[in-house]
Amino acid sequence: MKKKVVVGMSGGVDSSVAAWLLKEQGYDVVGVTMQIWQDEEEAVKEENSGCCGLSAVEDARRVAQVLDIPYYVMNFKNEFKEKVMDYFVKEYLAGRTPNPCIACNRYVKWESLLKRSMEIGADYIATGHYARVEQLPNGRFAIRNSVTAKKDQTYALYNLTQFQLAHTLMPVGAYYKEEIREIAVKNQLPVAHKPDSQDICFVPDGDYAGFIESQAPGKVPGPGNFVTADGTVLGQHKGITHYTVGQRKGLGLAMGHQVFVSEIRPETDEVVIGEAEDIFKSELTCDHVNFMSVEGLTKPVRVWAKVRYAHQGEWCTIEPAGEDRVCCRFEKSVRAITPGQAVVFYDGEYVLGGGVIR
Repeated sequence: MKKKVVVGMSGGVDSSVAAWLLKEQGYDVVGVTMQIWQDEEEAVKEENSGCCGLSAVEDARRVAQVLDIPYYVMNFKNEFKEKVMDYFVKEYLAGRTPNPCIACNRYVKWESLLKRSMEIGADYIATGHYARVEQLPNGRFAIRNSVTAKKDQTYALYNLTQFQLAHTLMPVGAYYKEEIREIAVKNQLPVAHKPDSQDICFVPDGDYAGFIESQAPGKVPGPGNFVTADGTVLGQHKGITHYTVGQRKGLGLAMGHQVFVSEIRPETDEVVIGEAEDIFKSELTCDHVNFMSVEGLTKPVRVWAKVRYAHQGEWCTIEPAGEDRVCCRFEKSVRAITPGQAVVFYDGEYVLGGGVIR
């Protein structure tokens, strides 16, 4: 009997080709677009930039017609609001810089979609991510780098559980982007030339501070002081939600040379300003740890680690640092290690695990 797979279709070329590939491989494919937008106006506003707006539904439906597969729109507005948008706001108010895509992957695209898919008899869910899922000799499931480093999306998937991985297919990870576009063109998929989505889907204009203000009126801290590490006041800032560690643009400080945000202190409403060398660190601690290729950490291990999506990575040694905490010591100092972002550990091509930088 054919295995049934629900493909999360964002209306983009990657998830559309994922559905085509799985149908070719003999799966019983069902297309689903996750409706996560809070109101119609917002969806129209992000129509051309995000992954789940109104245009996504129309494009995904057209692809499903070409592929001759059933297609549904599932409402995940409540889950998205609670697990992604509210989390995003809360983290920024606490002086941290979150990664909402990681939260969305773990709690909405996987937890909620997988649960609902299994309720309708699916064996798997699938996405158009540039990554691969493999079962290792030790029996555990892990995310493996895609064949193309340029598009690799493993960093944003480190938080998936063993159960989720066991029920996940990622066919696109075995292809280069150019090949995916060629498949789409050859099979006359209507999204073959659609550009990739950019930015955070629920903040299409990039104004994070404005979004936070709209979601938490009256709770957003107002202006405070720019200070040096020792507390010397340099000037006034617009509010901590406007800044992130490593930032140098938009500070409005006349220092005569380039300076950077080196720390955010929410308890005193201060943004600490430092020199270039002040934003390089060789150590971090993370919590909310998820292990993937191994069950846990019992002794120090040398791994390759990335501290943000676009970071090339650096060698480090990780070791347990208490309950749900890992200490990570880099062999070379790393720029702008940012609280709230994820640190992801790699053992060769496989994700060993990761956590949230504290």
